[in-house]
Amino acid sequence: MATQVVSSKSPSSSKGWNISSIAARIYLLIIIFQVPLFRVTCRSGLCTTPLHVTSSQLVASDVFPVPLVKGLLYPGAALNGLIHNMTVPTWDSLLDVYNLTTIKEASAVTDLQRLEVLAGSYFAVAGALVGILKPGRMSMFGSLLVIWGLVKEGILGKPVNTDPAKAVYVYPTMVFAMICAFLSVKYDMKNVTARAAPVRSTAKPLKSSSKSKLK
Repeated sequence: MATQVVSSKSPSSSKGWNISSIAARIYLLIIIFQVPLFRVTCRSGLCTTPLHVTSSQLVASDVFPVPLVKGLLYPGAALNGLIHNMTVPTWDSLLDVYNLTTIKEASAVTDLQRLEVLAGSYFAVAGALVGILKPGRMSMFGSLLVIWGLVKEGILGKPVNTDPAKAVYVYPTMVFAMICAFLSVKYDMKNVTARAAPVRSTAKPLKSSSKSKLK
């Protein structure tokens, strides 16, 4: 007699997996194509994306090879060039576009004053790249760090900024990026249900052996 195979994946778990993977891919596109999320003073001038903040620090500290940093920057630079002036920047002029040619000579005080934005940008970029293979909480944590750094500077005034042109600013796209970062977190509903369910005793009471003694 044929046995019916029951799938172990519930519709809710597969739907949740699809939402998290789609949100992770949208978040990656936001990061890689450098959609403006905020405006803050950084080591290279004014940065509007987490990738710009991260790239300026990577080039200045020689942590990653410059060609690798260029590879991360080029998709966004090409898209922005086509949108604004219908031109694509060359590979050799990429550092000039982002004002990274003399980044090593710039003072690191600007980045040290905005450690939350710097650390959050690192986590946001790393989480976007890793999230393609395995969606996690890194993107959400990085976005929250960036938001806290922007709020601290914009509302609390730390560090103090006297130039209105360099004042911190948050674009509406930051809200959409935050939603994608939160939705990219994959929750295992089976583990949540197992933890929430009360523990039931499986032990059976011992049967009385009085009948066996009478025999």
